[in-house]
Amino acid sequence: RVELLESGGGSAQSGRSLRLSCEGSGFTSSRWCMGWFRQRPGEGREGVAAIDSEGRARVADPVKGRFTINQDNAEKTLHLQMSDLKTEDTAVYTCAVHWAFDSCSVSSLIYGVSPVFWAQGTQVTVSS
Repeated sequence: RVELLESGGGSAQSGRSLRLSCEGSGFTSSRWCMGWFRQRPGEGREGVAAIDSEGRARVADPVKGRFTINQDNAEKTLHLQMSDLKTEDTAVYTCAVHWAFDSCSVSSLIYGVSPVFWAQGTQVTVSS
């Protein structure tokens, strides 16, 4: 079965950095779109960053220049490097993947055309 193992959540002070990781397994497609969305307290889900199976990365405007997503030597292990954290980055961050390669976007992690698989999510808390 498809599994997503997410790690790296926690607390950090404003201006500091935090790194999230997500390891996928059991994929049924050679083409995929994978990344993170987040949900701030009292707000809806919003895409954060995504990367496809060709290594093409996408980052949402609110975190552009601060967050980067990349893939390490392990094919399906991703990392979200969050730098210059702000208090508004406080949210539950959820790793997700889907097979709609041609429609890969940060929002597609939430509303993908094909079935979207989500991890359980991890809390990121940024204090001032």
